[in-house]
Amino acid sequence: MSDSHVFSRGAVHLHKMDRGEGIYLYTKDGTRYIDGSSGPICVNIGHGVKEVTEAVHKQMKQVSYVHSSHFITESVLDCAEKIAGLAPEGLGHVFFCSGGSEATESAAKMARQYYLLKGESTRSKIIARWQSYHGNTLGALSMSGNIARRRRYVPMLLDFPHIPPAYCYRCWFGKTCDTCDLECAKALDTQIKATGPEYVSAFIAEPVVGATLGTVPAAPGYFQLIREICDTHDVLFIADEVMTGLGRTGKNWGLDHWDTEPDIIATAKGLAGGYLPLGAAIASDKVYEGFGEPFAHGHTYGSHPVACAAGAATLDYVIKHGLIERSAVNGEYFHKKLSDLNDHPSVGDIRGMGVFAGIEFVENKETKKPFPSDLRFNRRVVDHCFNNGLLVYPGSGTVDGVNGDHIQVAPPLVIERSEIDEVVALLDKSIGEVEKELGVK
Repeated sequence: MSDSHVFSRGAVHLHKMDRGEGIYLYTKDGTRYIDGSSGPICVNIGHGVKEVTEAVHKQMKQVSYVHSSHFITESVLDCAEKIAGLAPEGLGHVFFCSGGSEATESAAKMARQYYLLKGESTRSKIIARWQSYHGNTLGALSMSGNIARRRRYVPMLLDFPHIPPAYCYRCWFGKTCDTCDLECAKALDTQIKATGPEYVSAFIAEPVVGATLGTVPAAPGYFQLIREICDTHDVLFIADEVMTGLGRTGKNWGLDHWDTEPDIIATAKGLAGGYLPLGAAIASDKVYEGFGEPFAHGHTYGSHPVACAAGAATLDYVIKHGLIERSAVNGEYFHKKLSDLNDHPSVGDIRGMGVFAGIEFVENKETKKPFPSDLRFNRRVVDHCFNNGLLVYPGSGTVDGVNGDHIQVAPPLVIERSEIDEVVALLDKSIGEVEKELGVK
């Protein structure tokens, strides 16, 4: 048993971290780690940014908390204005919460109330995709298609339909890039018709599937077709931009790569850069104007003055230092360097956008056969990376929810090119060590 009173979500013996600066984390004994995944892809502006801590301190000296149903502070107004300034035109109505799971659930409930107010009371189903992840609360998990995370809680989940993912490396329809006709997108039309359009309120999707598939972008044209299908059936489109939003992919939003606008954006993670818990659901004019009454939803810490101060300061930092544009430029260099890892026999696919990458591991490159799940190949890579001073984000069940291994590599957007070289060198070393350990050739 642990000698700590903390009920940990992971290891019994947690490593004690002392401080962070830029892309680095340091233990008390001075051991340095490169934060190669920005925590769980949230520390977008890096560690130890004084502008954020100063903004938080200033707000706490003024007022730390007011209830959002009665009061509002300048920090909340300021953060909302900055988010709206980065959002697509016509999406400028910000509902604050405390994280990604709350953001996607807020979006789902927003869609439900929107249709209730339109007099379409049967619309309650959210259609999502298998191999997706939208959060850990029961509503968000019901939308999620992450089989491993769902398994323990299936009896408690809502009955939401799921369609195949847009997963070009392992197309569920047996197509290749040159034969693709976007069957994965057309599956939404089929599912809406099968469910009954009168029962469907929204479709939710990550522009680049993060934790469950390991940074998989959809094919060109995918979200344009999704938008068309949603419009045909008067179904709202929710973009889960919890990981992909606010510069991670090299644009303001992941969906910008497809020139598509959703009805609601769910965002979190990089919104406050990991400095404080903060998420938001951003509604379009169409959705917002459909509310002739208050949104019947909220949490104690929604629109938290201090969290919003951290969010506003984080967004100021992103804009001041051009981190969205930097993600696009350095992202090209990042992926070019990562491509060298294709020489490893275990590396099946490297994908992503901006400073946001995934590496899928396979036992056989030609057949794309995954390693046996009990081998825990991804964990071995993560452990070797850790021992070599690099933190990356593991994922399993990549292929079918049970088999398949990947890692995500997504350092803070402030990373320098020389530091990218170091990250890739440590990945190269760590993957090679695991291959040697297991006799992979």
